[in-house]
Amino acid sequence: MLRLALIVAAVAIAVDQASKAWLIGVMQAHGFQTLPITGFFNLAMVWNEGISFGMLGGAADIMRWVLVSFAVAVALALMVWARRLTSPLMAVAAGLIAGGALGNAVDRVVRGAVADFFDVHVAGYHWPAFNIADAGITVGVAVLVCDALLRRRQDPKLSP
Repeated sequence: MLRLALIVAAVAIAVDQASKAWLIGVMQAHGFQTLPITGFFNLAMVWNEGISFGMLGGAADIMRWVLVSFAVAVALALMVWARRLTSPLMAVAAGLIAGGALGNAVDRVVRGAVADFFDVHVAGYHWPAFNIADAGITVGVAVLVCDALLRRRQDPKLSP
């Protein structure tokens, strides 16, 4: 399953970086103004120097390298784990998380911050802007959590 996880991670990184390069160009052509797409979705240029939802943003530059190191460590740990996996779905989840982490790490190294674009909103409330890497991480984690919950329910040794 390691090969599958590596392929998914590589595709996730490539799609994330290609989408960021294209969207930065689109946003630049529009003066970095928010672009309404639907009644609940905009494209908006946000440079995230922190972690999830901008937490720790504005911290010392050393934080950028701490976050890059953490992302690389997580990706490596997931690939070590993927060597022992027997489920293709779990390998895909590991690859999505690793690829997402590394996609955002590339941004931190190359651009100094993570480029976020997708702005989902309802009734004036906005979800924090995100990107393809963030979506990959979220989907990968959701798959792992669902698998853990379903497996626990199916395994009589784990039920109360």
